[in-house]
Amino acid sequence: MEIKKLKIVYFGTPDISAKVLEHLIEDGFNIVGLVTQIDKPQGRKNIITPTPTKIVAMKHGINVYQPVKIRNDFNFLKEINPDIILTLAYGQLIPHEVLELPKLGAFNLHGSILPNYRGASPIQYSLLNGDTETGVTLMEMVDKMDAGKMYYVSKVEISLNDNYSSLKDKISDAAYDAFINGIQDVVDGKNKGNEQDENLATFTAKINKEDEIINFNSDNITLFNKIRALSYEPGMYFVFNNEKIKILKTHIVDSNGKPGEIIEYSKNGFIIATLNGALSVDEIQKPGKKVMTFKDFYNGNQHLFEIGQII
Repeated sequence: MEIKKLKIVYFGTPDISAKVLEHLIEDGFNIVGLVTQIDKPQGRKNIITPTPTKIVAMKHGINVYQPVKIRNDFNFLKEINPDIILTLAYGQLIPHEVLELPKLGAFNLHGSILPNYRGASPIQYSLLNGDTETGVTLMEMVDKMDAGKMYYVSKVEISLNDNYSSLKDKISDAAYDAFINGIQDVVDGKNKGNEQDENLATFTAKINKEDEIINFNSDNITLFNKIRALSYEPGMYFVFNNEKIKILKTHIVDSNGKPGEIIEYSKNGFIIATLNGALSVDEIQKPGKKVMTFKDFYNGNQHLFEIGQII
């Protein structure tokens, strides 16, 4: 069965999903429709903006469907009569009635090596936990969250320099790799998939606003990993002089002090004590300003902080 002739409806919303969609279209896969979230206000002016996947689909003349709730509005899929549904970061739970529609199955590209890190934030959790490896699993979609059979895994190395933004790019590449290398054997019946071991399953939660606040009463390794996991978006911050100042990249140092104490603030660096050890700030951002290296930041803010202050 020629995989590129099959009718694929793609479900996805953010930029990581848009990158995979672009690759599929450029490589000649028959994407007959995109299902994505509704357009939402973006930026400081709250301008209604198309989702990243919608922008890609419109550029290539692909029909776009944006049901507010897919469980209540999916008759359009019956008319399309797809061979495959492929999902990457759609943002809604897809009901059983939809999963039964495609002739050859509904598949998901999940950003972890399952059964580890089911749920909404697998990329962030691999960084939060200081992992050195993650990946993407091509899997069967079932009613239970990320619990279907596994067909193919494309692995990704995580370096200490990776953050959410850089790892997301690696995961996007791995997702495309997992699909093109795994799906042919699945539709040909050569790959029946492997059931997940429920006893090994771990779960992730959605990153929320409270997670963005830096708590220096944490050990430096934990905080280092958390800053990586939330950079560059949404970014972690502390409040100083009623301003949210984001710290977007750090490295671990051996200095000690009270949690939140500024140990060093000079042209040589910005070191802040944590519960155990300290972090040296490499990249920082003030509200409304671009992300800056600490050296550039210090040149314009030499008197903003003082050694010994608690932040």
